Amino acid sequence: MTDPARILVITLSNIGDAIMTTPVMEFLHHEHPQARMDIVADPRSSRLFDACPYRGNVFHRHKRDGVRGLATLLRQLRRTRYELIVDLRTDGLTCLLHGRRKLTRRSARPLGPHAVERHMAVLAREWPAPAIPPTRVWLTEAQRGKARQSVAVLPGRRWLALGPGANWPPKIWPMEHYRNLLGIIRDQIDAVLLLGNDSDRHLCAALARQDGVPTLDLSGRTDLLESAAVLEQALAFIGNDSGLGHLAAAVDVPTLTLFGPGEPPRYHPWHPGARWLSSPTGQIHDLSVERVATQLRQLIASGS
Repeated sequence: MTDPARILVITLSNIGDAIMTTPVMEFLHHEHPQARMDIVADPRSSRLFDACPYRGNVFHRHKRDGVRGLATLLRQLRRTRYELIVDLRTDGLTCLLHGRRKLTRRSARPLGPHAVERHMAVLAREWPAPAIPPTRVWLTEAQRGKARQSVAVLPGRRWLALGPGANWPPKIWPMEHYRNLLGIIRDQIDAVLLLGNDSDRHLCAALARQDGVPTLDLSGRTDLLESAAVLEQALAFIGNDSGLGHLAAAVDVPTLTLFGPGEPPRYHPWHPGARWLSSPTGQIHDLSVERVATQLRQLIASGS
């Protein structure tokens, strides 16, 4: 028998991509407020859903496990007959699952150029022109309390969050550019919050030595949701095309994202206060400090 109170959402792998699927989840929750929502996610990004109040089971799809891992996942998912399955990842998996209604990317006409609009288009077959909610990250009071304690050592309240890393070196704006930028805008901020994972620690360490700007280097010291709770304390965020910008947008913080290679209209953070700049050559080191400083000054002024 189909469970009328059960929905399955098959989401994406990378942190930023997974965050951009949360408007679909929020819309479905609004339409089916009593339903529990099972989620298929990557182990890296599944932490995003830990505190989601309507979340059911979370199933991990391990790419490296190949056919055997996919078979295990199928056995787990086929134990439930879902009222609705929404597949934002691959049409093929849905064909093998039990669901009374199934919505996939097949024949979905994008509502606009952005990835969020493309995901929401999957729902348009049942809900024409659906209103698009903001992206979400669900935080606990314990995580927020720990973040407030971490940043309490900083002066003032005008804190700029900065993420100097990315998952691909051509996406990383040079550290010398970031240092020059902080020198230019230091009159508009009280301190800088440096965020990133373990692989970003050397980048953050280079910026933590910035003269005249108090910094707090939290790289490698916060998990995914703790980083989101720290970002929630910031006036604004600046960084490369990475998951941190999407985390900032999901906790309602204005962002400035720097692109070299990439598709800014499709992958910039989904937020009314989101800004982005692209290198004129496609090489991120050719994005000038002066252009970035002008945009960042305007962003900070708009949020002050």
